[in-house]
Amino acid sequence: MKVCIYGAGAIGGWIGVKLAQAECEVSVVARGAALAAIRQNGLRLVDADGTQSVAVKASDVPAELGVQDLVVVAVKAPAMQSVAAQLGPLVGPHTLIMTAMNGVPWWFCAGLTGAFANTPLESVDPGGRIAAAIPVQQTLGCVVHASCRIEAPGVIRHNMGAGLIVGEAASESGERVDTLVTLLRRAGFDASASPRIQRDVWYKLWGNLTMNPISAITGATTDRILQDELARGFATQVMIEAKEIGTRLGIPIGQEPEDRHATTLRLGAMKTSMLQDVEARKPVELDALVGAVCELGKVAGVPTPFTNALLGLARLHAQTLGLY
Repeated sequence: MKVCIYGAGAIGGWIGVKLAQAECEVSVVARGAALAAIRQNGLRLVDADGTQSVAVKASDVPAELGVQDLVVVAVKAPAMQSVAAQLGPLVGPHTLIMTAMNGVPWWFCAGLTGAFANTPLESVDPGGRIAAAIPVQQTLGCVVHASCRIEAPGVIRHNMGAGLIVGEAASESGERVDTLVTLLRRAGFDASASPRIQRDVWYKLWGNLTMNPISAITGATTDRILQDELARGFATQVMIEAKEIGTRLGIPIGQEPEDRHATTLRLGAMKTSMLQDVEARKPVELDALVGAVCELGKVAGVPTPFTNALLGLARLHAQTLGLY
């Protein structure tokens, strides 16, 4: 199977190494120091078993890699418009495109039903340019439950978790999802098929929606945020709004915010990805994680005063630092 990883960062690099070890023909689209390191030393993964290296074809020109069986898109949401414009040479009529990204993706409403089906989301796809470039019928969503980080260019450290939940973006999952899940399990992932991937996206977002921007603003780890009574109460109000949006969209959440807080606290002093981006002075994923929730609230007819306030504060903070 020919697999291209578009974005060989923490999650993309981890997936790429494991698939190469499962005898897939893996290539990566990378740039700068990462591209140079991968060409010289291969794509490397550091985990409990030590350091593993796999030789992969690497390029910053997708056309050099050719049409793939599977393209794994694992980039930060702010880069997605640029990626969509360059993805074409990798995609043939039977290519599957699997997104492994945080937040609400551009295809989110393609799998909703009733009045919400196929609603365009300006917050994550202004002008519909991503949707026009990437065929939704060939798109799969992947919700990642794992912790990885870039240790050095081309070197990924896997910390914990191996969960990958895969589902069709625009329909019920079937044979091609089952085939991909089988491959992912063979590669060592804790992979499962989702009958409706939007539900899994929304559930993961339910926690990231608050912890990421609050940590980015304050510089605090998640345990400190939840141990502060007022910050925890504010996060709870945002989550109540998001829960009601999910119910109206047909993807209800069966937990209460306090249940999710307890789960997050068990993870200890966790530094969110958005806080890491702020510290590294990288663009933040506010639109996919928070802006899209505000927009979906309008679509679903749910007032979002607390989520709006969170977006405004986080956006102003990021703009002041030149990260949004």
